[in-house]
Amino acid sequence: MTVSKYCASGNDFVVFHTFVKEDRGELAKKLCHRQNGIGADGLIVLIPHARYDFEWQFYNSDGSEAEMCGNGSRACAHYAYENKLADTKMSFLTQAGVISAEVNGTMVLSELTPPVILEKNIEYNGKTWVKIDTGVPHLVNFTEDIETFDLQEARELRYKYNANVNIAFVDGDNLKVRTYERGVEDETLACGTGMAACFYVALLEKKVADKIEVHPTSGETLYLGVNNKTITFRGEVKRVFVTEFTE
Repeated sequence: MTVSKYCASGNDFVVFHTFVKEDRGELAKKLCHRQNGIGADGLIVLIPHARYDFEWQFYNSDGSEAEMCGNGSRACAHYAYENKLADTKMSFLTQAGVISAEVNGTMVLSELTPPVILEKNIEYNGKTWVKIDTGVPHLVNFTEDIETFDLQEARELRYKYNANVNIAFVDGDNLKVRTYERGVEDETLACGTGMAACFYVALLEKKVADKIEVHPTSGETLYLGVNNKTITFRGEVKRVFVTEFTE
């Protein structure tokens, strides 16, 4: 099978398209394995859809399915355009809902599903967290020490609240964000829906403006804003290579 390796702001993905919709959890574990496979945070499979440009299946590296992935949405949009599955402007179906995207060279903008605050003022280990859904659930805490990320605490919170865990630092007019991701079960270099979650909570708390730059652990720059009830999310996407993989 022919697959592509993509990187979007530090998150990496294996991407391919097919006509068949089936469970690919075991394939995801093989392809995403860092030593015995291609190595990636997730697998994205594009399949035809009658109403939208395509439908996707998204798998974490542990084989579990996820409703949504912000950086993955930008990577698969670029893949769809490069493989003539869609024009520069497209819409596709995820488990979280319909995502709109626009490709402009290596820069890709995604418009995420409307965010929903699930729970406020969660107290844990003396810190206050907000739980929000930006396609998948996230916990958000604002900190003055972005250099210190307690991964053991993040793991505890991840399982207690079944959510990704983010810490964020308001850096002038912008944000710095670090994320512990479900399915990867570790900190990743970036998480699109996590950055969106931190941005939206910061916006509600009047910590930032409605258009900002966000900097994840990868050091890259993402551009986030609001469009009515949705969050727009723009950044660079890189196709790393195309290869053949034998199951």
